Amino acid sequence: MRRRSLLAPLLATGLAVAFSASTPAQAAGWAPAATAQVHPGVQTDTSGSQCTANFVFTAGGTTYLGQAAHCSGTGAATDTNGCTATTLPVGTPVTVAGFTGTMAYNSWVTMQANHETDAETCAYNDLALIALPAAAVATTNPSVPVYGGPTALGTVAAAGSNVYSYGNSSLRLGLTPFSPKRGVAVSSTAGQWSTTVYTVTPGIPGDSGSGFLDASGKAIGVLSTVAIAPLPLSNNIGNLSKEIAYAQAHGVAGLALVPGTEAFSSSALI
Repeated sequence: MRRRSLLAPLLATGLAVAFSASTPAQAAGWAPAATAQVHPGVQTDTSGSQCTANFVFTAGGTTYLGQAAHCSGTGAATDTNGCTATTLPVGTPVTVAGFTGTMAYNSWVTMQANHETDAETCAYNDLALIALPAAAVATTNPSVPVYGGPTALGTVAAAGSNVYSYGNSSLRLGLTPFSPKRGVAVSSTAGQWSTTVYTVTPGIPGDSGSGFLDASGKAIGVLSTVAIAPLPLSNNIGNLSKEIAYAQAHGVAGLALVPGTEAFSSSALI
């Protein structure tokens, strides 16, 4: 669900996204949540493709902001197989809150270089990492707007359980009351790479990459697509833990989620 223009089409099939845990000690030194310019839920722009950032990560002394890998895709909006879809390369500049970061990891690029063949991995491994410059790190806070958290790394959401997210599509024209979302998990794929969820306000183009939390504030996934069939207006989210594990095994050793500095509250919603 990357957004290239006001006429960007909804994606027709399911994709996915991922993540990892960190320690509370990392809360120290972050910018205050109320004034931070860079945070989960901020808009990202990759060569004209607008998406929503999911979580803050660290590895080897570098601070990263996560987005969906397909946000840098160069093919059609329905090209959702990361092992075959065309994409911009690692090193591509990404604009975040007026700062210029660098796409330092992209699961699509990595899977193609590794000749990945597992069908679920190809379909749902959809994570990119933006390395932030020092000036951006100085005004970064890892908390999710409205809800707070994430509290830790989660697992696949059980069917019927509540999920929470914050989308920031420019198609809302600044109407942020529609950005917070509460939803319910419906089902997961056989390999648990992707979960289908329904939210009160479904994701739209530009919300792609936004993070999902479970009922205890644990990060469980990243929005990849809005499905047209077989479940209209449902959202497909990737298994963040699987995507982070893949990144750790393919060049981003020590990659870890940074927990939010603000307490998680599932009651904070419009």
